[in-house]
Amino acid sequence: MSSGFAMGPAIVIGYTYRVQIETEAPLFPEGAELLAHIRLKPSSLNLIAALRSADGTLQRQSDHRVEIKIPAQDTADMQPGTVMLDLVRTDLDPPLHLGFSLEIPVQLPVTRGAA
Repeated sequence: MSSGFAMGPAIVIGYTYRVQIETEAPLFPEGAELLAHIRLKPSSLNLIAALRSADGTLQRQSDHRVEIKIPAQDTADMQPGTVMLDLVRTDLDPPLHLGFSLEIPVQLPVTRGAA
């Protein structure tokens, strides 16, 4: 599996975050169940948020594309800097790590308290 670097949108603290990830390999077949943990870094014990296919925060778009949605309540307690996440298929036995991780910048918004 290849690796690379791609620029994407930053998480804006207190706002819902959405991004679509497209892969060369067909990592997201019909019926795939996905799980992602968000942490400050891979070695962090503290879990910031868990995203799942079952709750719609990870949504298969095609065999090659998935949408990641981090609800505003999960971004609200983040701090400026970066967070990391990776994806695991949980519908397989044993679960399969999909072989990539994302490091996403986190920024403080200028406009706060709008909600």
